[in-house]
Order: sequence, then structure tokens, then C-alpha cells
Amino acid sequence: MSGTVSPEVLRGLFLFEDLDDEKLGWLSACGHVVEYPEDGVICAQGDPAEFLYVLLDGEMVMTQNVRDHLVEVSRTDRPGTYGGAVQAYLGDKIEQRYQHTLRATRPARVFAIPARKFATAVRKWFPMATHLLEGVFFGMTNSRRVVDQVERLTALGTITAGLTHELNNPAAAAARASAELGERLLGAQARLADLAAEGVDCTRLSALASLRPAPARPGTRRSPLEVSDAEDELGDWLEEHGVADAWDLAPGLVAAGIGTGQAGEVARAAGDHLPAAVRWLAEVLEVTQLQAEISDAMGRITALLDSARQYSQLDRAAYLRADLRELLDSTLTMLRRKIGPDVTVKTDYDPGLPPVPVYAAELNQVWTNLIVNALYAMQGSGTLSIRTARDNDHALVEIGDTGTGIAEEDLDRIFTPFFTTKPVGQGTGLGLDISWRIVAGRHGGDIRVESLPGDTRFRVLLPLNER
Repeated sequence: MSGTVSPEVLRGLFLFEDLDDEKLGWLSACGHVVEYPEDGVICAQGDPAEFLYVLLDGEMVMTQNVRDHLVEVSRTDRPGTYGGAVQAYLGDKIEQRYQHTLRATRPARVFAIPARKFATAVRKWFPMATHLLEGVFFGMTNSRRVVDQVERLTALGTITAGLTHELNNPAAAAARASAELGERLLGAQARLADLAAEGVDCTRLSALASLRPAPARPGTRRSPLEVSDAEDELGDWLEEHGVADAWDLAPGLVAAGIGTGQAGEVARAAGDHLPAAVRWLAEVLEVTQLQAEISDAMGRITALLDSARQYSQLDRAAYLRADLRELLDSTLTMLRRKIGPDVTVKTDYDPGLPPVPVYAAELNQVWTNLIVNALYAMQGSGTLSIRTARDNDHALVEIGDTGTGIAEEDLDRIFTPFFTTKPVGQGTGLGLDISWRIVAGRHGGDIRVESLPGDTRFRVLLPLNER
């Protein structure tokens, strides 16, 4: 403590400049000046809130500890800047403890006012403002709780709708193939009975059963014209060898890899019973194809469920090291329905980036918000780019788009609660505010944005080491 400060000095601070002489004199008499050395702690978060501190000269930094993550809120050397018991006017309605830590970053002098006297002055001098401030404080606290819940439910609804849509296609394909499979099995049994009725001996039946179409060579895929030529060639061959419905059978046989060469092997094995053998083989090959379709559909369903599990992190503890590539890919899978056909997705993942300690499920909400905003900005056409890299002792995730960009006057406000550039009814301004609090508050990281028309980039920085 080093004495008092005159009313004239207080009048020169923006915080008190509109007070009259009587009020300034009262403050001068109630408060006192305290000097702090470099790195001196002015007040510590969590301690009983006993003083309001007003900077006279020097520099101080305000920090908050959020779930063991130290976040720098502001740093200033402007006289009149204040901190400490800033909510003392609420009286006994909340527990009066410092909500932040103030520390001198170089030698500083501050004017300290006892919290009870500060509260008395505010309630006496500004009674209406006190009621308004109480309403704002408690209203924002309640609305923040509701907003967080709504945002999470909205994100969950979006993802659920997308996942349902993605699951519907392979599930429908599996159901259709399963229904056809039963019919084809019965047909194959009937064709086998036809062969037996024609007197085909066991040796020939064994030879037919052992026939397998030649597998396609890796990387080869026939064009529609080549497929059509193959069907014509096989149809002609079957017709020449007395097979009825040759042109109906040819497409299915060609799709299964049967050509005139394989058809000749069937003729040698079947002898005089080629027509019945071809029809039986066609049924068997269709059964094989339907089984492959079911297997492929179930594989797609499994992959989607794996992505959903990865997105929701149902099998992980709250705070663990995670591969950012896996988190980003699972989010892209969940949002596939929102990514239009005219949007190109480009990913550039740093293979040397180590796993990062994160709350994975919460980070996936950040990726969802940033990607959905990028898709909205591009209006269905453009390039969505996602990149990871190492930035000193941080992991960098950059999400960019080629949309219209963010107006320069809006760049400083986009992380403000409820601020949105979307038309009425199309945005609530929740996503970026919550994303910032997840990255900065929960992880001790940072979100930065650079925007020009056709090139907007959100850069998310996450500490590589646990804090």
C-alpha cells in the first residue's frame, strides 16, 4: 500500500470521468493505491472477492483457469482498466469470489476499492442500472445454459438425419438383395432338378459345379461399349449352340465374368445338355452376385456406424489423446448428405502430426460448426479444404472454403454470442461462440480467421501437450 489518490487523478480515468466532485471525493477516501512488481499477482481466481482494482499505470494481464487450462482473456496498459470484484453489486445473490486472475506484467500501480463500498456506491448512485445489470447477468447465465443445450441438440439432430439418410441406401440394397436371394436359390434348385431329369450323370454335374468365372484383373473396368460388345458376342454364341432366351441370359452372365471362353468350358462339361446347364449356371451366378451385394451393403453400414461411433466418441474417456485425422474424417462422413455434388472436398493431413490431448466429442462439434458454415458460404458449389499441420507446440487444423467471404467489419464480431450474418431464420449465432469456448476454454487453444472473397480460412490451434 502506498497511500491515496486524489479526486483529480480519478477524474482522468475513463471509468470515473462522468462522476461529480462529491462522488470522486468519496471514492478517493474509500480506496487506496497498491504497487505490484513485475509478475506480482493482484488477485487470484477463486479467492474471496474483496476489492475492485483499477489500473493507474503499468500493465496487467487477466487470465482464467478453465478446467485446468489457463486462458489469457486480455492484456492492457490503459489507465482506468479494471478487474477483481466486478460483480460486487450483486451482493449476496451469488458467492463473491474472483472470477479471474490479475497479474502485473511489468511494475504497476492500481487503485483498490473495497468490494462492499463499491457495491454500495453502485446501488446508491445507479439504482436502475443495478437492476438492469442484475437482469443481464442472471438472464445471460440462464440463456447460456439453454443455448448450449439447444446447440448440442441441433447438432445431434443434423447428424442423426444425415446418418439415417446414409444408412437407408445400403440397408435398402441389402433388403432387396436378400429378398431376391431366396428366389434365386429356389430357381437354382429347380434348374439342378432339370439337369438331373435330363439324365446328366454325376461326373458332368461335378464338372459343372466346379466351374468358376475368371476374376477380373485388378484395376480393369470395362466401358459400357465393351460390355455391350461382350453381351452381343456371348448372345450370338449361345444362340448358335441352341440355348433358348440367349439374349436374356447373356447380360447376367457377362456381368458375372462369363465370356465365350468360359461358355465353351460349360459346353464341354455339359455335353448335350448345354441349354439346361447354362440356365442353372446363370441362376447360381446371380446368387453369388446377390451375396456380394449384401456383403458390400453390410460393409458400408458397418463403416458408417464406425464413423458415427468415432464422431460421438462413445467408447472413449472424456479427455484422451486422439488422431485429428480420424475426428475430421468421421465428421465429414456424418455430414456427407450436406455436401452437394458440386462441392469438392480436399484434405491435406500431416502424417507426422502426433495424437493430440482433447475432448474428442466436443471437438467434433467444432468441426461440424465450421464445416456447415463453410458449406453455407459456398451455396452448394466450391471447394472445401481441410488441412492439418504442426505449428510449433500446437496442432493446426485449417478449414477453408471458396465462398463469398466474411465482411471486414464483421471479422471482429463473429465469435460474439448470437452474432450471425445469415438471414433471419437461418442462423442463431451459436456455433462460432460455442466453438471458440470449446477450443479456448476447454482446450487452451485458439481460433483465428482470415477471409477474402473466395478464400476464407478458420485456423484452430490446439496444444500438443497436456496442460
